[in-house]
Amino acid sequence: MRVSAMTLSADRDTHCAPVAGEYGAVSAGHPLAVAAGTSVLAEGGSAVDAAIAAQAVTCVCMPHSAGLGGDMLALVREAGGEVFSVNGTGRSGLAAEAITSTGGASVTVPGLVAGWVHAHRRWGRLTLARVLSDAIRIARQGFDIDSSLVLARDQQRERLVAGGAENWPLLRLDAGDLWRQEELARFLTDIADSKGESFYTGSAVAAMTDAVQRSGGSLTARDFELHTTQASTPVTVDFDGGRLSVQPPSSQGVLLALAATAAERLIPTVPENSRDHLLVEITEAVFAHRSECGDAESVLAQQISVDPERAAHRGGPRAYLHTAGVAAADASGMVVSSLVSVFDDFGSCVFVPELGISLNNRAAGFTDGANAAGPGKRPVHTLAPALLQRSDGSVLAMATPGADGQVQTLLQILVALGDGEPLGAAIAAPRWRSENNQLMIERDHLQRGDLGSRGHHLKELQPGNDLFGAVVAAGFSDGKPFAAADWRRQVSAAGI
Repeated sequence: MRVSAMTLSADRDTHCAPVAGEYGAVSAGHPLAVAAGTSVLAEGGSAVDAAIAAQAVTCVCMPHSAGLGGDMLALVREAGGEVFSVNGTGRSGLAAEAITSTGGASVTVPGLVAGWVHAHRRWGRLTLARVLSDAIRIARQGFDIDSSLVLARDQQRERLVAGGAENWPLLRLDAGDLWRQEELARFLTDIADSKGESFYTGSAVAAMTDAVQRSGGSLTARDFELHTTQASTPVTVDFDGGRLSVQPPSSQGVLLALAATAAERLIPTVPENSRDHLLVEITEAVFAHRSECGDAESVLAQQISVDPERAAHRGGPRAYLHTAGVAAADASGMVVSSLVSVFDDFGSCVFVPELGISLNNRAAGFTDGANAAGPGKRPVHTLAPALLQRSDGSVLAMATPGADGQVQTLLQILVALGDGEPLGAAIAAPRWRSENNQLMIERDHLQRGDLGSRGHHLKELQPGNDLFGAVVAAGFSDGKPFAAADWRRQVSAAGI
């Protein structure tokens, strides 16, 4: 997909342009998270230290998108070039019977903190206490909440009250108000002091399981005791003369790998003005295999076939919007792509007052077939960070919120990069998103007329709508770390 002919506003172009650093660079969904990540890099921390620091601040400042009651998926590229995956997600309870999409029966064991511990032990340079210190300070001293958090709070107020959050101070604050979270600060301090053990034992587990059971769920202390972090090699495919790595199961990142390889095979067969149509059709075709994502080899063996001229209206991608991304790179060449999430806004809305957190509703990710709900199972996750090692030796990590939109947004950027577009222009360009048999499209997209003529059910939206993602990017090129940020939402980037 070419964007060179598009007129990009100066502020978009400037905001999305990569920034370089000497010690490292960070991109994240909140400016305070970027500041935390760069402060860690300035003290000699690794890209993993910076990513954890930024993720922790994201949990403090964006509880509608991420939190200690949620999950983390990351790809870590070591300085020598080897890539590893960290799957900080949890399972449904062993006693789970009826799985729901909200409330206590939607909660899986939170995997974020155990994911931090695994990544920090392997790649951290600073102490975990230092890495989490900025998040602890912000939670304790407070920060000015923004309108997006207030809007999400208002939309989920009924669910939050039903989940036990009626006394949470957030429910009474307005945009611009200072929000202090003492319970969360204490919990983060306990996690730092115990190197993560306090999350899965003792009073914290009792508080979480009590909250879940009050809301109709069945998680027990035994479920927390049995939790493990999955660490393995990523799923990797050839793309644009380089190697594209995605998260292995239980992530649906394999759908991005399948879409990217299909796009590279099919794009040369169609005229340039057919490319967006082709990508939409590829997207809808690969999502037919969502429930099979537990078997990456089988999914990648699928031969994707699409009509190069007309919309097939397969549907497929769903309408979830949530999650927050963090990407980081350091001067050694270590690069991290990651996502943190509680799934829906505030997850299950099951609130744990003793800890100041809400818990995920990741069990809502169960579907059918091999991904059918059941006790002690990990659902397929929408979280799909990606990492591209290009033929020129450069490395690029990317991630975006948006659930099923993640694969679509990253596919559009990868194809633009393969066309030779600069990273900043590829991120800034107008986007589309297939969702429930409609094609959402930013109304300044130059191909919207062509897409409509091919039979797509278009819904034009204001540029920058949350539907179209919020890309974080970081990497290493010409011996320098760099980062770039989407102009959408609150994403920012900085090098140091």
